[in-house]
Amino acid sequence: MKVNVQTHHVSINDDSRKDIEGKFDKIANHFPSLISCDIIITKEHNQHQVEVFTNYEGVRVTAKATDDIMYPAVAAAIKKLEAGLSNRKGQLKADLHAKPTSTKPEIASDIIQEMKLV
Repeated sequence: MKVNVQTHHVSINDDSRKDIEGKFDKIANHFPSLISCDIIITKEHNQHQVEVFTNYEGVRVTAKATDDIMYPAVAAAIKKLEAGLSNRKGQLKADLHAKPTSTKPEIASDIIQEMKLV
């Protein structure tokens, strides 16, 4: 999985960038169909805001987290992203199962017509 890290008003060195990219190894193992993930780290008013974007099975999944320190914000965003991806994976699995169909009409007028009251 390709991880793109962008920063605004904050600078990170290569070791920090590799550490952030390494945190996505677990997500890459659980969701192998992910191709890329975009991370935007912004610092405004002494708060680090981390936004993570990815596309999974045709749907854009995003996660945001804010903290005073950058690394806890990154960890929280990754946790939220993983929850969002597992939710989407559950929706896709649920669509594969056959839904039960109702054999009885649910509208009262249809029930009365079936009774054939004469």
